[in-house]
Amino acid sequence: MGESPIHILFNVLPMCECRFLGLTLRPTQDSAAESQDPPDSSLGDSQSTGGHSCGGKTPLLSREKAISRAGLQHLAPAHPLSLPVANGPAKEPRATLDWSENAVNGEHLWLETNVSGDLCYLGEENCQVRFAKSALRRKCAVCKIVVHTACIEQLEKINFRCKPTFREGGSRSPRENFVRHHWVHRRRQEGKCKQCGKGFQQKFSFHSKEIVAISCSWCKQAFHNKVTCFMLHHIEEPCSLGAHAAVIVPPTWIIKVKKPQLSCSLLSSNRKKKRTSFKRKASKRGTEQENKGRPFVIKPISSPLMKPLLVFVNPKSGGNQGTKVLQMFMWYLNPRQVFDLSQEGPKDALELYRKVPNLRILACGGDGTVGWILSILDELQLSPQPPVGVLPLGTGNDLARTLNWGGGYTDEPVSKILCQVEDGTIVQLDRWNLHVERNPDLPPEELEDGVCKLPLNVFNNYFSLGFDAHVTLEFHESREANPEKFNSRFRNKMFYAGAAFSDFLQRSSRDLSKHVKVVCDGTDLTPKIQELKFQCIVFLNIPRYCAGTMPWGNPGDHHDFEPQRHDDGYIEVIGFTMASLAALQVGGHGERLHQCREVMLLTYKSIPMQVDGEPCRLAPAMIRISLRNQANMVQKSKRRTSMPLLNDPQSVPDRLRIRVNKISLQDYEGFHYDKEKLREASIPLGILVVRGDCDLETCRMYIDRLQEVKFLRSSTWSQKHVCVSFQDHETSFPRALSAQRLSPRWCFLDGECFSISWSGGDCGSSRTGH
Repeated sequence: MGESPIHILFNVLPMCECRFLGLTLRPTQDSAAESQDPPDSSLGDSQSTGGHSCGGKTPLLSREKAISRAGLQHLAPAHPLSLPVANGPAKEPRATLDWSENAVNGEHLWLETNVSGDLCYLGEENCQVRFAKSALRRKCAVCKIVVHTACIEQLEKINFRCKPTFREGGSRSPRENFVRHHWVHRRRQEGKCKQCGKGFQQKFSFHSKEIVAISCSWCKQAFHNKVTCFMLHHIEEPCSLGAHAAVIVPPTWIIKVKKPQLSCSLLSSNRKKKRTSFKRKASKRGTEQENKGRPFVIKPISSPLMKPLLVFVNPKSGGNQGTKVLQMFMWYLNPRQVFDLSQEGPKDALELYRKVPNLRILACGGDGTVGWILSILDELQLSPQPPVGVLPLGTGNDLARTLNWGGGYTDEPVSKILCQVEDGTIVQLDRWNLHVERNPDLPPEELEDGVCKLPLNVFNNYFSLGFDAHVTLEFHESREANPEKFNSRFRNKMFYAGAAFSDFLQRSSRDLSKHVKVVCDGTDLTPKIQELKFQCIVFLNIPRYCAGTMPWGNPGDHHDFEPQRHDDGYIEVIGFTMASLAALQVGGHGERLHQCREVMLLTYKSIPMQVDGEPCRLAPAMIRISLRNQANMVQKSKRRTSMPLLNDPQSVPDRLRIRVNKISLQDYEGFHYDKEKLREASIPLGILVVRGDCDLETCRMYIDRLQEVKFLRSSTWSQKHVCVSFQDHETSFPRALSAQRLSPRWCFLDGECFSISWSGGDCGSSRTGH
C-alpha cells in the first residue's frame, strides 16, 4: 500500500487522541522493507517515543498496541498479542548511571519520591497497585515520570524507555547526526502548546487522570494530546534539543565500544608479527587500560556554535542543595555530561571529554571543589584548557563572588544558569605554587611539633597565617571530632564567632610578628610587620576574602599600589591587627604591604596556616610562593541596563556615541503607546560623544550646552554636520533643527523603551538613544 497504516488510522478517525505513547508509531514503506533490519538510529530501537521498533514484524504489534491504548478497542484484534516476560529475579531499580560495558541505552534513573499528586505513569488500567494508597513511588531523574516501585517491571514489559544517552558502536549503517524526540505523556504541563499556543492546565487538574500533553524530554516542546496539535510527523522528525542545544552533548557523540573478541588464531598470528616500538606498545597498553575502565568514547562534531558543558556536582556542599541541583541538570542535559563527585572524581570524565572542542566546565560546590577540578586539569594538561564556571553551593564562595556568580545558590532556575554559563566571558585566574622546606636557620632539635607540609601545594584564593587560620583550625579539629554537631550553617557560624572571641581573649597570635620573616621581590617587610605588630598576614590572589569581605580595598590615589586584579601575575600582601580585622566586617581593609611576584616566608615556630580554607599547624619552615600558571574561568556577564556598568571594565567602552532627539510632552502623552510614532514625532537635536563612565547628570549639562551652541552657530552653518568639543566630549548637529528651546525642567526619555526615567518637565523633554 502506498499509505502507511497509521495514516489510514488518522484518516478514518480524525478525532481520536493518542492516549498512550509507550510505543513507536513508525510507518513502513513496503513489505520488502519489513524483512530488512531496521536502520541504526541515535535513539536505539525504541527511542523516538520510548517504544518498540517497527522493523521486521514489529510494526503490526506496535499498531495494535497503539490502537488499543488510544481507546479504539473495536479496531484491535480479539486476542491481543502479549510480549514475552523475562524469567528470573526482579532487577533492582538503578539510581546511578552505568558506565560499564553492560550499560543499557534508555535506562531510567529511579529516585525515591514522596510526591502524592503525581499518578502512576502506567495509568489505572496497567498499574499494579492502583488500589494501594501508600505504595512506594519512584521518579526518573531524567524524563520525570513517576511510577510505583512495583510497577517498574510492568513499565519494562511495555518497553517504555528513558531518553537515550549514547549510541551503540559497531553498527554497519551510516551514522545519524541528529537526535529524535523522546515523547512522554504528561498529566500536568506548564507553558503553552507549541502548535496552538494555548495553555494546558485546567481547573482542578491537580489530581486529574487525563493525559493533557505530550512533551519531549530533550527539547521540552509540548503539545496538546489531540491530533489537531500533535501530528504524525512529530514522531519521526529530528529534535533540535531546545534552547540549550549549544551546551548539550548529543547522544550521537557518545559511543559504547564493544569489547573485541580475539580468536586464538588471531592471537597466535600477532605473536609472529614484527615487534613494535616500546613507545607504541606503551600507548596501546594505556588505551586498553582506559577502555577497560570505561568502554565509552566521544566522537564530537566540531561547530563554532557548540559549547558543550561538563557539570560536576558535589552533593555534600550546601546541605541538600547539591542533590537537587544534580537532578535538575540531568533533566535539562544529557545525564552522561553530569557527574556526581561523591561517586567518583572528575579525572575520568575530563579524560573522556578531553578532545571535545569548545568544552566548558561548571563546578557546583564550594571553592574547594573548584580547586580540585583545576588541579586535575593541570595534571591532564588539556590543551586548550577548558574554562571553568562556578555554581556556589558552599559557605565562603569567595572565588564565586569574584567571578560574579554570587555568594550562594538561591534556587535560581537551572535553565537560566545554563544560559549564563554559555554567555559568560572567559577570564584568567592566577594560580600560585607553595613550596615548603624545613627552615635552614634552625637546627633539627629545635623544630617543634607540627606537620611538615601544607594541605595544598597550590592556592587560587589566598594563603594566610595567624589569627584567622587559628580559628579555622579549631573549627576543623572540632568538626572532625564531632561531625554530628556541625550539620547546620547557623551552628557553624556561631562556633566561628565563639572561637574567634576566645582566641581574641587568649591573644594566641599576638607574637606572630616576632616569629616570621617576609621578603617580597627582594624587599624585606619584616621591620614593618614587627613595627605594626600584625596578628594575621594574608597573601591574597582575588579581591574577596573571608565570605565576601574586600581586605585590599580601593587604593584610590595611593600611587604605590595598583587596583587588585586576579589575572595580573601579582599577589597582594596584607597585614591585620585585631582592630583592622574587626573593621573588615563593616567595609574596612587591612594594611597594604606589597604587590609582588615572588614571596619568601620563613617561620621560626609552629604557626597555624590555611590554604584556600584548608587549615593546618605547620612546623618551622621556609615557604616559597611563586606564580604557577593561569587557569581559564567563566565570569558571569552582568545584566545589561540602559547605562553601562561602571565596575565592569569590559562592558564600558572608552567613548559612547549618543544620538539626542527632543519631543514635546504633548506628543509623548499622545503617542506613548506607540514607539514608532514617538520616533517619527521626535526632532533631532544632535549627537554627543561622551566618556563611557559619564552619568546622566553630566549628559544633562552637555545637552544644555548643545542647544546653546546650536543657536550660536545656526547662522554660520555651511556643512551638513558640525562637531563641537566640550573638553573630552564632542557634539555634532544636523543641518535643520527646530528653533524652539528646551524647557528648563526637561526630563530624560529612554530611547529603547520610551519611558520617562526622570520626573519633571511640562513643556518638553529630551529623548536619548544609545
